[in-house]
Amino acid sequence: MMVSKEKYYRPLPSSLTIGSSKIEGLGLFAIEDIAGGTDLGLTHIYDEEFEDNFIRTPLGGFINYKIEPNCTAIAIDSESKNLNLITIKDIKKGEEITLKYNLYDPLS
Repeated sequence: MMVSKEKYYRPLPSSLTIGSSKIEGLGLFAIEDIAGGTDLGLTHIYDEEFEDNFIRTPLGGFINYKIEPNCTAIAIDSESKNLNLITIKDIKKGEEITLKYNLYDPLS
């Protein structure tokens, strides 16, 4: 019996991979060009029982901080407060996905 690939859980969107970062440790990288305004998926799940009130998903766990990022994390559902990663400009193949954190300041 053949099972469709759509039925399997993918921790990252098909346009991203994890690799060595020049910023810090491991990071997320585009494996194809990604247009600005693209919703890359769920990065943080709101839960008051966790540190900073969020559980990071695999997508949220590998985003490195940059003062001038190429993505932003926004709550797309005001009731759940979950955060999705949205590109704020076009991202070229091979470019690292970055975010200016707003849950805490990694430079302090």
